[in-house]
Amino acid sequence: MSVKIITVGEDILTANEEKARANQNRLDKHGILTINIMSSPGAGKTSLLLGTISRMKDKCRIAVIEGDVASSVDAEKINEQGVAVVQINTAGGCHLDANMVESALNNLSLENTDLLFIENVGNLICPNAFLLGEHKRVMISSMPEGDDKPLKYPAMFADTDVVLLNKIDLKPHLDFNVDGFKKSVIGLNPDVIIFSISCKTGEGLEAWLSWLESAIKDRKDR
Repeated sequence: MSVKIITVGEDILTANEEKARANQNRLDKHGILTINIMSSPGAGKTSLLLGTISRMKDKCRIAVIEGDVASSVDAEKINEQGVAVVQINTAGGCHLDANMVESALNNLSLENTDLLFIENVGNLICPNAFLLGEHKRVMISSMPEGDDKPLKYPAMFADTDVVLLNKIDLKPHLDFNVDGFKKSVIGLNPDVIIFSISCKTGEGLEAWLSWLESAIKDRKDR
């Protein structure tokens, strides 16, 4: 009698991809651009969201799904901006998955949404392996983390549409090789778009916002 081998990881990812496709189809019916934001803890995901919302909320209808291991601290900050937000606590899980996002979608007014941000759990190991139904992926890397992050976590940088190099206001105080960082990222992901930004000062955000507005228009025109 032969031994049956079950590869659990593949089964989990296959089921997740099916649910992610269903999520995306649902979002497409409403013409919603959905962006999965990933980074390590403290790189600036919530700061980016707050800065983006303050500049975009009068131009489009925004909603946010907040992913975190515990607490609703970030969701409360988003809620103060007058934006619809749903908190997902993973209770120790290191990433969001499509089932979690489906539950969050059930608690959002999709007919009143143009742009949906999903703030993934702060982690550079596995979030990119789990599709959520997003249309675009944005990876944030901050200067204090060092310019070698793409070399240490290549999968995260290889599987994204946009890389935001955040906290560039700190460059005078850091030994960070910007050209080397960009070369490493492009070597992993030749089609990636890279924006250098500071969520603190606002430097570089206009280029990011211009890209975002173009992506929203493209989604609506489909």
